[in-house]
Parts: sequence; structure tokens; C-alpha cells
Amino acid sequence: MDVMSVFIVHHVRQLPDGHDEVKLIGVYASPTRAQEAIDRTRPLKGFRDHPDGFTVNRYVVGQDHWQDGFVTL
Repeated sequence: MDVMSVFIVHHVRQLPDGHDEVKLIGVYASPTRAQEAIDRTRPLKGFRDHPDGFTVNRYVVGQDHWQDGFVTL
């Protein structure tokens, strides 16, 4: 079976209280489409003030991604 991946774009900025504000920009079928989304979003209000907050992460569809659980701090 072929492995299908998606590319998820988030924007993260740190708030004055130290917490992160995370925005899901979208889910895309290729790294190129993910970069195009960043290029469209970066000049918009708010995002242009934090242009380095974008990340792209690849996820394999149908695979668990939190296999070790989590800890609350």
C-alpha cells in the first residue's frame, strides 16, 4: 500500500504571558502547496508582524502520532 502524507501549516507566536498562540493555517497535499499557503498568509494582518512563526509538518495519514502519551506541566 502507498503511504499518503499531508502537510500541516501552523503559525505560532509567543504571547506576553509566555503562552503560545497556535493557529492552524491548513492541511495540504504537498510541501509546495503548504509553502504557497504560507506565502499567501504571511502578508496578512497580524501574520506580517510575526513572519517567522510558520511551520510545516508532514504527517502520514492513518498513523498514530501520539504513541507515548503526554505529561501536563
